[in-house]
Amino acid sequence: MTFSIHRRPSWAISENQATPEGVYLDRRRILQGFGLGMLTAATLAASAGVGRAQDADPTADLYPAKKNEAYKLDRPVTPEEINGHYNNFYEFGTAKDIAANAQNLVIRPWEIEIGGLVETPFTIAFDDLVRKIPLETRLYRHRCVEAWSMTVPWAGFPLKSLVALAKPQASAKFVRFETFLDPEMADGQNDFLYPWPYIEGVTIEEAGHDLAFIVTGAYDKPVAKQHGAPLRLHLPWKYGFKSIKSIRKISFVEERPIGLWEALQPSEYGFWANVNPEVPHPRWSQAMERVLDTGELVPTQLFNGYAAEVAGLYTGMDPATLYM
Repeated sequence: MTFSIHRRPSWAISENQATPEGVYLDRRRILQGFGLGMLTAATLAASAGVGRAQDADPTADLYPAKKNEAYKLDRPVTPEEINGHYNNFYEFGTAKDIAANAQNLVIRPWEIEIGGLVETPFTIAFDDLVRKIPLETRLYRHRCVEAWSMTVPWAGFPLKSLVALAKPQASAKFVRFETFLDPEMADGQNDFLYPWPYIEGVTIEEAGHDLAFIVTGAYDKPVAKQHGAPLRLHLPWKYGFKSIKSIRKISFVEERPIGLWEALQPSEYGFWANVNPEVPHPRWSQAMERVLDTGELVPTQLFNGYAAEVAGLYTGMDPATLYM
């Protein structure tokens, strides 16, 4: 007979310390405390409209997904109305409040092409893919390279499940992700300064790690368009620009992909982009981070608090290359 010993991750706390969505503070006080008290009634009404549109989503019956109790937080979940109006989605503009513009994103029909060094390339509709792999909810940190952070109850499935579905060949060393290209739909893609479409990549080892997550939902419903509907990547130990939104194409490749931000400015946005408080961005410190809903400044943690889980992925590698 064998016995397994479960060691709680360094970032885990008891369940009763994670604030449920239904008991968040009064909306007006939250918004005012964060400096968003000037949001108009029309803006909040638009938010409600987004939620109603999600109710008609053909995958809505899959939510809420069962919570995976292994993934907990050391701070309350960020209120949905806060992070729903503070987003980076450059396809729809460079301002943070792009939620309304992001509603132009057409997510039906939506197909994902899976190819490259795989046993058999294929294309699958999102509505079919999301029912092939069991969904779960995980509480995750999200750390932006701009030195702000939030915490989100993402729903979806481990990236490694998608890797298994793709059946990559032994020669595949990296996984390359690509989003849509439609300047008529997404007016930000008319900006010629950016090398569209958005591309990102991870090593095959990173893709196989338990923490790497494909997001299809959040806050007990299909993921909102401004968060990268209908599916996005989330890598909680890396800076947020690595977590590509609205994925259209996944390729298994031998050569390292060059992401949009790395192509634009490699001295500031590297391939690895692992969070490290001791390695500053060339234009600002990463030692502290601003908690999105409270404005509180708190110390940044190595690998965003997931060092015990992911540090082994980088054993023997040059540390100078791993954090930008």
